[in-house]
Amino acid sequence: MAHEIETSTIKVGDLGAYLAQPLGGSKSGMLLLPMITGIGAQVREYAEDIARAGLTALTWDPWHGPSIDDTPRDRLAELMRQLDDEACLDEMRRLLDHLLGELGVERAGVIGWCLGGRFAMILGGRDERLANVVAYHPTVPGTPAPNHTVDAVEHTARIKAPVLMLYPGADTLVPQQSFARLQEALHSRDSGPSLVHVYPHAEHGFSDRSRHGNEVNATAYAISWPQALEFMKVTTAPAT
Repeated sequence: MAHEIETSTIKVGDLGAYLAQPLGGSKSGMLLLPMITGIGAQVREYAEDIARAGLTALTWDPWHGPSIDDTPRDRLAELMRQLDDEACLDEMRRLLDHLLGELGVERAGVIGWCLGGRFAMILGGRDERLANVVAYHPTVPGTPAPNHTVDAVEHTARIKAPVLMLYPGADTLVPQQSFARLQEALHSRDSGPSLVHVYPHAEHGFSDRSRHGNEVNATAYAISWPQALEFMKVTTAPAT
């Protein structure tokens, strides 16, 4: 049964964030790390779906205001090339502190899409408080971008929590070799289950509604999202 939810834009110190939660809050939660679109309509919809599943969803704003709702994609791409890995990870840590503190969540995971998927793997390798890591088509290219100063593969091997990674076989940004390195890093772990989904003909960013004109992408999302929601629910359920 879907939960009734409430949503708001909040401040965590100097950080803006989007909050969606079941009425009265929840002991389970997720930190959401958006794709290039920022906290646009699609990402708010993800947060609301997670809240209807019974989890508190707190969303990081990579652009500190702009989103695809009001800013051209090429401008967001410029902003993406200016991101600093360590500064971003510090913002995520502060939001996770808030989720596990003031918001009353006892068990929290992280989910990211594209650039957020890469950060989800890195944060998972750094913060053992996380109850899960979900990475939709993480953008870990064969040749790291100049501002990718933190090694995502190395951090993936450090993750202690259960991981769900979803990879589109027709990804033109992340070659099969990069996916294989991430998968090998997951399989090298001696703790934390690994679930890896491969959608052979889906494209990078297949979860984004703007790509659902291609039926393969729409089908991949329709199959994956209910399973991702269930994975989040199970792994963040409070200890009994």
